[in-house]
Amino acid sequence: MVRESVVITNETGLHARPASEFIKLANKMSGAVSIVKEGVKVNAKSMLALLSLGICKGTEIEICVDGGDESEALGILTDYIRNLAE
Repeated sequence: MVRESVVITNETGLHARPASEFIKLANKMSGAVSIVKEGVKVNAKSMLALLSLGICKGTEIEICVDGGDESEALGILTDYIRNLAE
């Protein structure tokens, strides 16, 4: 398992549209992908689970990938979050 923390810098946070794009990327990965916010871990391949975290600007999240292409997957997902724009 690999993991990395990132801070959401997008003004509106990880709302429906960017969450949907994140999930599309996560679903391309062969490993399990999860996000942890303040100790709560959810499946990052599920829209309902991801939106339930209420991730807003300034929130620190941890992206975790386990299995398969985990290092490459983690890089792709963290890059997406870091480069998230309106």
